[in-house]
Amino acid sequence: MEKKKSFIGRLMDTKGAGSVLTAFIGLIIIYIAFGILNPKVFSVKNIQNLLRSMSKYLLIGIGQSFVMITGNIDLSIGSVVGMSAMISATLMTRGMNPILAILITIVCGLVVGVVNGFLVGKFKLPPFIATLGTMFVARGVGYIVNGNRNTDNIASGIGKEAGDRFQDIFYYGKFLGVFNTFWIALIIFIIFFFLLSRTRTGRHIYAIGSNVDAARLSGVDVVMTTTKAYLVSAFCSVVVGFVLAAQSGMGNMDAGNMYEMYGVAAGVIGGVSPLGGSGILLGTFAGAGVWQTLENGLNMIHAQVGFQRIVIGVIVVASVLLDVVVRNSNRSFKKKK
Repeated sequence: MEKKKSFIGRLMDTKGAGSVLTAFIGLIIIYIAFGILNPKVFSVKNIQNLLRSMSKYLLIGIGQSFVMITGNIDLSIGSVVGMSAMISATLMTRGMNPILAILITIVCGLVVGVVNGFLVGKFKLPPFIATLGTMFVARGVGYIVNGNRNTDNIASGIGKEAGDRFQDIFYYGKFLGVFNTFWIALIIFIIFFFLLSRTRTGRHIYAIGSNVDAARLSGVDVVMTTTKAYLVSAFCSVVVGFVLAAQSGMGNMDAGNMYEMYGVAAGVIGGVSPLGGSGILLGTFAGAGVWQTLENGLNMIHAQVGFQRIVIGVIVVASVLLDVVVRNSNRSFKKKK
Protein backbone atom coordinates (compact mmCIF):
# COMPACT_ATOMS: atom_id res chain seq x y z
CA MET A 1 0.00 0.00 0.00
CA GLU A 2 1.38 3.38 -1.04
CA LYS A 3 2.16 5.67 1.86
CA LYS A 4 0.20 8.92 1.84
CA LYS A 5 2.39 11.98 1.46
CA SER A 6 2.45 14.73 4.07
CA PHE A 7 1.23 18.23 3.31
CA ILE A 8 4.85 19.42 3.01
CA GLY A 9 5.58 16.55 0.63
CA ARG A 10 2.61 17.41 -1.58
CA LEU A 11 3.62 21.07 -1.47
CA MET A 12 7.14 20.28 -2.68
CA ASP A 13 5.69 18.24 -5.55
CA THR A 14 3.73 21.28 -6.74
CA LYS A 15 4.97 22.96 -9.90
CA GLY A 16 7.14 25.91 -8.94
CA ALA A 17 8.23 24.56 -5.53
CA GLY A 18 11.88 24.74 -6.54
CA SER A 19 11.49 28.42 -7.45
CA VAL A 20 9.94 29.08 -4.03
CA LEU A 21 12.94 27.58 -2.28
CA THR A 22 15.28 29.60 -4.50
CA ALA A 23 13.37 32.81 -3.71
CA PHE A 24 13.60 32.23 0.05
CA ILE A 25 17.32 31.47 -0.17
CA GLY A 26 17.78 34.60 -2.28
CA LEU A 27 15.83 36.63 0.27
CA ILE A 28 18.11 35.49 3.09
CA ILE A 29 21.27 36.16 1.09
CA ILE A 30 20.11 39.63 0.00
CA TYR A 31 19.11 40.59 3.54
CA ILE A 32 22.41 39.45 5.05
CA ALA A 33 24.40 41.17 2.29
CA PHE A 34 22.71 44.52 2.90
CA GLY A 35 23.11 44.01 6.65
CA ILE A 36 26.86 43.63 6.19
CA LEU A 37 26.97 46.83 4.12
CA ASN A 38 24.86 48.71 6.67
CA PRO A 39 24.27 47.10 10.11
CA LYS A 40 21.17 49.31 10.60
CA VAL A 41 19.38 46.88 8.27
CA PHE A 42 19.34 44.43 11.21
CA SER A 43 17.78 46.93 13.63
CA VAL A 44 14.38 46.15 15.13
CA LYS A 45 12.95 49.42 13.84
CA ASN A 46 14.06 48.69 10.28
CA ILE A 47 12.66 45.15 10.43
CA GLN A 48 9.31 46.49 11.65
CA ASN A 49 9.17 49.04 8.83
CA LEU A 50 10.33 46.48 6.28
CA LEU A 51 7.52 44.06 7.23
CA ARG A 52 4.93 46.84 7.08
CA SER A 53 6.07 48.01 3.65
CA MET A 54 6.36 44.45 2.38
CA SER A 55 2.73 43.83 3.32
CA LYS A 56 1.43 46.03 0.49
CA TYR A 57 3.45 44.10 -2.07
CA LEU A 58 2.37 40.80 -0.54
CA LEU A 59 -1.33 41.69 -0.77
CA ILE A 60 -1.25 42.81 -4.39
CA GLY A 61 1.09 39.90 -5.15
CA ILE A 62 -1.52 37.46 -3.80
CA GLY A 63 -4.19 38.96 -6.04
CA GLN A 64 -2.00 39.05 -9.14
CA SER A 65 -0.73 35.52 -8.45
CA PHE A 66 -4.27 34.10 -8.40
CA VAL A 67 -4.93 35.72 -11.77
CA MET A 68 -1.57 34.71 -13.28
CA ILE A 69 -2.02 31.08 -12.27
CA THR A 70 -5.18 31.07 -14.43
CA GLY A 71 -2.99 32.26 -17.30
CA ASN A 72 -4.33 35.83 -17.20
CA ILE A 73 -3.22 39.21 -15.87
CA ASP A 74 -4.89 42.07 -13.99
CA LEU A 75 -3.82 45.56 -15.02
CA SER A 76 -6.59 47.20 -12.97
CA ILE A 77 -4.99 46.46 -9.59
CA GLY A 78 -3.30 49.83 -9.10
CA SER A 79 -6.42 51.73 -10.14
CA VAL A 80 -8.60 49.69 -7.76
CA VAL A 81 -6.13 50.54 -5.00
CA GLY A 82 -6.45 54.25 -5.80
CA MET A 83 -10.23 54.08 -6.24
CA SER A 84 -10.61 52.32 -2.89
CA ALA A 85 -8.43 54.87 -1.09
CA MET A 86 -10.47 57.70 -2.59
CA ILE A 87 -13.93 56.19 -1.99
CA SER A 88 -13.26 55.21 1.62
CA ALA A 89 -11.56 58.51 2.48
CA THR A 90 -14.25 60.59 0.74
CA LEU A 91 -17.05 58.82 2.58
CA MET A 92 -15.30 59.29 5.92
CA THR A 93 -14.54 62.97 5.31
CA ARG A 94 -18.27 63.40 4.78
CA GLY A 95 -19.04 61.89 8.16
CA MET A 96 -19.89 58.30 7.29
CA ASN A 97 -19.17 55.61 9.89
CA PRO A 98 -15.78 54.04 9.01
CA ILE A 99 -17.16 50.48 9.09
CA LEU A 100 -19.91 51.36 6.62
CA ALA A 101 -17.42 53.26 4.43
CA ILE A 102 -15.15 50.20 4.40
CA LEU A 103 -18.01 47.86 3.44
CA ILE A 104 -19.22 50.13 0.61
CA THR A 105 -15.66 50.40 -0.70
CA ILE A 106 -15.22 46.62 -0.65
CA VAL A 107 -18.42 46.20 -2.67
CA CYS A 108 -17.23 48.77 -5.23
CA GLY A 109 -13.90 46.98 -5.59
CA LEU A 110 -15.53 43.57 -5.97
CA VAL A 111 -17.72 44.94 -8.77
CA VAL A 112 -14.52 45.58 -10.73
CA GLY A 113 -13.43 42.00 -10.02
CA VAL A 114 -16.74 40.61 -11.31
CA VAL A 115 -16.56 42.74 -14.47
CA ASN A 116 -12.98 41.59 -15.12
CA GLY A 117 -13.95 37.96 -14.58
CA PHE A 118 -16.89 38.08 -16.98
CA LEU A 119 -15.04 40.04 -19.66
CA VAL A 120 -12.18 37.54 -19.64
CA GLY A 121 -13.99 34.30 -18.74
CA LYS A 122 -17.38 34.64 -20.47
CA PHE A 123 -16.78 37.08 -23.32
CA LYS A 124 -13.20 35.84 -23.87
CA LEU A 125 -11.65 39.28 -24.17
CA PRO A 126 -7.85 39.23 -23.96
CA PRO A 127 -7.09 39.92 -20.27
CA PHE A 128 -4.65 42.66 -21.21
CA ILE A 129 -7.38 44.58 -23.05
CA ALA A 130 -10.21 43.84 -20.59
CA THR A 131 -8.29 44.91 -17.50
CA LEU A 132 -6.68 47.84 -19.32
CA GLY A 133 -10.21 49.15 -19.82
CA THR A 134 -11.26 48.63 -16.21
CA MET A 135 -7.95 50.17 -15.13
CA PHE A 136 -8.98 53.46 -16.76
CA VAL A 137 -12.56 53.21 -15.48
CA ALA A 138 -11.51 52.56 -11.87
CA ARG A 139 -8.97 55.37 -11.95
CA GLY A 140 -11.62 57.66 -13.41
CA VAL A 141 -14.03 56.79 -10.58
CA GLY A 142 -11.26 57.59 -8.11
CA TYR A 143 -10.87 61.03 -9.68
CA ILE A 144 -14.59 61.79 -9.90
CA VAL A 145 -15.65 60.65 -6.43
CA ASN A 146 -14.24 63.75 -4.75
CA GLY A 147 -14.47 66.22 -7.61
CA ASN A 148 -11.02 65.63 -9.16
CA ARG A 149 -9.07 66.53 -6.04
CA ASN A 150 -7.51 64.76 -3.10
CA THR A 151 -9.69 64.47 0.00
CA ASP A 152 -9.32 66.40 3.22
CA ASN A 153 -7.99 64.62 6.30
CA ILE A 154 -10.39 61.81 7.21
CA ALA A 155 -10.49 63.05 10.81
CA SER A 156 -12.23 66.21 9.57
CA GLY A 157 -15.35 64.19 8.91
CA ILE A 158 -15.39 61.41 11.51
CA GLY A 159 -13.45 63.10 14.31
CA LYS A 160 -9.91 62.66 15.56
CA GLU A 161 -10.61 59.58 17.70
CA ALA A 162 -12.30 57.61 14.91
CA GLY A 163 -9.72 58.83 12.38
CA ASP A 164 -6.84 57.72 14.59
CA ARG A 165 -8.50 54.35 15.13
CA PHE A 166 -8.82 53.79 11.37
CA GLN A 167 -5.18 54.74 10.84
CA ASP A 168 -4.01 52.55 13.72
CA ILE A 169 -5.91 49.51 12.45
CA PHE A 170 -4.51 49.67 8.93
CA TYR A 171 -1.11 51.31 9.33
CA TYR A 172 0.26 52.85 12.54
CA GLY A 173 -0.95 50.46 15.24
CA LYS A 174 1.09 47.51 16.51
CA PHE A 175 0.37 44.07 17.95
CA LEU A 176 3.17 42.08 19.63
CA GLY A 177 5.65 44.69 18.43
CA VAL A 178 4.71 44.27 14.73
CA PHE A 179 2.62 46.75 12.74
CA ASN A 180 -1.01 45.75 12.17
CA THR A 181 -0.51 46.08 8.42
CA PHE A 182 1.63 42.96 8.46
CA TRP A 183 -0.85 40.98 10.59
CA ILE A 184 -3.69 41.89 8.20
CA ALA A 185 -1.61 40.80 5.21
CA LEU A 186 -0.58 37.58 6.98
CA ILE A 187 -4.17 36.62 7.83
CA ILE A 188 -5.28 37.26 4.24
CA PHE A 189 -2.27 35.28 2.98
CA ILE A 190 -3.16 32.27 5.15
CA ILE A 191 -6.81 32.33 4.01
CA PHE A 192 -5.98 32.49 0.31
CA PHE A 193 -3.07 30.05 0.65
CA PHE A 194 -5.57 27.53 2.02
CA LEU A 195 -8.07 28.37 -0.74
CA LEU A 196 -5.49 27.83 -3.48
CA SER A 197 -3.78 24.74 -2.09
CA ARG A 198 -6.54 22.82 -0.31
CA THR A 199 -9.86 23.47 -2.06
CA ARG A 200 -11.62 22.51 -5.29
CA THR A 201 -11.56 26.15 -6.38
CA GLY A 202 -7.78 26.14 -6.09
CA ARG A 203 -7.49 22.97 -8.19
CA HIS A 204 -9.75 24.51 -10.82
CA ILE A 205 -7.60 27.67 -10.92
CA TYR A 206 -4.52 25.57 -11.67
CA ALA A 207 -6.43 23.50 -14.22
CA ILE A 208 -7.54 26.59 -16.16
CA GLY A 209 -4.00 27.90 -16.23
CA SER A 210 -2.59 24.59 -17.42
CA ASN A 211 -5.11 24.03 -20.22
CA VAL A 212 -8.38 25.95 -20.29
CA ASP A 213 -9.99 23.73 -22.94
CA ALA A 214 -9.14 20.53 -21.07
CA ALA A 215 -10.43 22.09 -17.85
CA ARG A 216 -13.73 23.00 -19.52
CA LEU A 217 -14.13 19.47 -20.89
CA SER A 218 -13.46 18.12 -17.39
CA GLY A 219 -16.44 20.04 -16.04
CA VAL A 220 -14.67 23.09 -14.63
CA ASP A 221 -16.81 26.24 -14.67
CA VAL A 222 -14.26 28.44 -16.39
CA VAL A 223 -16.29 31.65 -16.10
CA MET A 224 -16.96 31.29 -12.38
CA THR A 225 -13.41 30.18 -11.55
CA THR A 226 -11.87 33.02 -13.56
CA THR A 227 -14.20 35.46 -11.83
CA LYS A 228 -13.19 34.11 -8.40
CA ALA A 229 -9.53 34.74 -9.24
CA TYR A 230 -10.29 38.32 -10.24
CA LEU A 231 -12.40 38.79 -7.10
CA VAL A 232 -9.41 37.78 -4.97
CA SER A 233 -7.31 40.31 -6.88
CA ALA A 234 -9.90 43.06 -6.39
CA PHE A 235 -10.33 42.34 -2.66
CA CYS A 236 -6.58 42.44 -2.00
CA SER A 237 -6.36 45.71 -3.94
CA VAL A 238 -9.14 47.25 -1.84
CA VAL A 239 -7.30 46.35 1.37
CA VAL A 240 -4.14 48.01 0.05
CA GLY A 241 -6.28 51.08 -0.69
CA PHE A 242 -7.28 51.19 2.99
CA VAL A 243 -3.61 50.89 3.96
CA LEU A 244 -2.61 53.84 1.76
CA ALA A 245 -5.54 55.95 3.00
CA ALA A 246 -4.54 55.18 6.60
CA GLN A 247 -0.88 55.92 5.88
CA SER A 248 -1.57 59.41 4.53
CA GLY A 249 -4.73 60.08 6.55
CA MET A 250 -6.49 61.10 3.33
CA GLY A 251 -7.44 59.93 -0.14
CA ASN A 252 -4.86 60.56 -2.86
CA MET A 253 -6.06 60.33 -6.48
CA ASP A 254 -2.71 58.93 -7.63
CA ALA A 255 -2.51 56.24 -4.94
CA GLY A 256 -1.64 52.80 -6.29
CA ASN A 257 0.16 53.93 -9.46
CA MET A 258 2.22 51.02 -10.89
CA TYR A 259 1.03 48.63 -8.20
CA GLU A 260 -0.19 46.13 -10.80
CA MET A 261 3.42 45.75 -11.92
CA TYR A 262 4.59 45.36 -8.33
CA GLY A 263 2.10 42.50 -8.01
CA VAL A 264 3.52 40.83 -11.11
CA ALA A 265 7.05 41.25 -9.74
CA ALA A 266 6.18 39.72 -6.34
CA GLY A 267 4.60 36.74 -8.06
CA VAL A 268 7.18 35.96 -10.73
CA ILE A 269 10.16 36.46 -8.40
CA GLY A 270 8.55 33.82 -6.18
CA GLY A 271 8.04 31.36 -9.04
CA VAL A 272 4.45 32.05 -10.10
CA SER A 273 4.45 31.56 -13.85
CA PRO A 274 2.93 34.38 -15.94
CA LEU A 275 2.14 31.66 -18.48
CA GLY A 276 -0.30 30.03 -16.05
CA GLY A 277 -0.75 26.69 -14.32
CA SER A 278 2.06 26.80 -11.76
CA GLY A 279 3.16 28.65 -8.67
CA ILE A 280 2.66 28.65 -4.91
CA LEU A 281 1.60 31.57 -2.73
CA LEU A 282 4.57 30.85 -0.46
CA GLY A 283 6.64 31.97 -3.43
CA THR A 284 4.66 35.21 -3.60
CA PHE A 285 5.44 35.75 0.09
CA ALA A 286 9.14 35.29 -0.67
CA GLY A 287 8.88 37.43 -3.81
CA ALA A 288 7.31 40.31 -1.88
CA GLY A 289 10.07 39.93 0.70
CA VAL A 290 12.79 40.01 -1.96
CA TRP A 291 11.24 43.08 -3.60
CA GLN A 292 10.94 45.04 -0.35
CA THR A 293 14.33 43.91 0.98
CA LEU A 294 15.98 45.09 -2.22
CA GLU A 295 14.15 48.41 -2.06
CA ASN A 296 14.90 48.82 1.64
CA GLY A 297 18.51 47.73 1.38
CA LEU A 298 19.29 49.90 -1.64
CA ASN A 299 17.80 52.87 0.20
CA MET A 300 19.89 52.08 3.27
CA ILE A 301 23.11 52.14 1.23
CA HIS A 302 21.91 55.32 -0.53
CA ALA A 303 21.70 53.84 -4.03
CA GLN A 304 20.13 56.05 -6.68
CA VAL A 305 16.44 55.43 -7.44
CA GLY A 306 17.28 54.70 -11.09
CA PHE A 307 19.73 52.00 -10.05
CA GLN A 308 17.10 50.47 -7.75
CA ARG A 309 14.64 50.16 -10.63
CA ILE A 310 17.29 48.62 -12.89
CA VAL A 311 18.20 45.95 -10.32
CA ILE A 312 14.58 44.98 -9.65
CA GLY A 313 13.74 45.02 -13.38
CA VAL A 314 16.63 42.68 -14.18
CA ILE A 315 15.52 40.27 -11.45
CA VAL A 316 11.93 40.21 -12.76
CA VAL A 317 13.07 39.51 -16.35
CA ALA A 318 15.51 36.85 -15.14
CA SER A 319 12.72 35.15 -13.14
CA VAL A 320 10.39 34.98 -16.15
CA LEU A 321 13.23 33.87 -18.44
CA LEU A 322 14.08 31.06 -16.02
CA ASP A 323 10.43 29.95 -16.02
CA VAL A 324 10.37 29.84 -19.84
CA VAL A 325 13.66 27.89 -19.99
CA VAL A 326 12.44 25.34 -17.42
CA ARG A 327 9.12 24.86 -19.25
CA ASN A 328 10.86 24.36 -22.60
CA SER A 329 13.28 21.90 -21.00
CA ASN A 330 10.38 19.91 -19.52
CA ARG A 331 8.63 19.78 -22.89
CA SER A 332 11.81 18.55 -24.61
CA PHE A 333 12.30 15.89 -21.93
CA LYS A 334 8.73 14.62 -22.31
CA LYS A 335 9.08 14.39 -26.12
CA LYS A 336 12.27 12.34 -25.79
CA LYS A 337 10.50 9.92 -23.47
